[in-house]
Amino acid sequence: MRLAVEALGFGYPGHAVGRDVTLALEPGEVVCLLGPNGGGKTTLFKTMIGLLKPQAGRVSIDGEDIAQWSPRRLAQAIGYVPQAHAGYFPFTVADVVLMGRTAHVGLFAAPSAHDRDVAGRSLDALGLAGFAGQVYTRISGGERQMVLIARALAQEPALMVMDEPTASLDFGNQLRVLDQVTALARQGMTVVLSTHDPDHAFHVADRVAMLHGGGLLALGPPAEVITPARLREVYGVEIEVLTIDRPGRPPRRVCVPAASG
Repeated sequence: MRLAVEALGFGYPGHAVGRDVTLALEPGEVVCLLGPNGGGKTTLFKTMIGLLKPQAGRVSIDGEDIAQWSPRRLAQAIGYVPQAHAGYFPFTVADVVLMGRTAHVGLFAAPSAHDRDVAGRSLDALGLAGFAGQVYTRISGGERQMVLIARALAQEPALMVMDEPTASLDFGNQLRVLDQVTALARQGMTVVLSTHDPDHAFHVADRVAMLHGGGLLALGPPAEVITPARLREVYGVEIEVLTIDRPGRPPRRVCVPAASG
């Protein structure tokens, strides 16, 4: 599935957030969106998946403007992982993940054995099988974030949009999520995610889109986009980009604070 954003203006009624963003996501590709707090990443994502109407331009999937798509059709095509979700009702973790099958279940129909199997496999993929019977509102914020990712996986979408999926996770779970992103792309899924950690982009991204000042500052391979000069422009801090040699494996780039003295 190919998603294209063409000369997109995005924001809220009476308030423009971003403008003239053009970006195409190819099948099996991982694109990482970098940008400062308040820079419009979440608003862009909500517009890309049809939750907000474009203020200019359009969003298309395989050449079709998604403005013409029903919410059900969009939910079958796109999985969305929001930044956070507190939850108010005492559903079990298994039930929350099973909700990801809603787009595939007929009106007034109950989830099938296949739907439950898909939900169970989504829990297994993220190491959450042991949480299935726990109450969603009683687990930690990081655990809830993992459950939301499992719920999106249960949709079996062709495109996954993940808004800072690792923000509230410990180091181990961050790596599990990033490894899952890589696995999904290898299976042909298109994945776009936002993060505040450029190292995550080096770890999983085929391309990086850097959002700043309401527009797309740079787009391309991580090694070309993530530079000390651009990090200084976007985040206002001095960062060094180093290459780490790893015997028997490809070298890895990492970002570290520049020495102050």
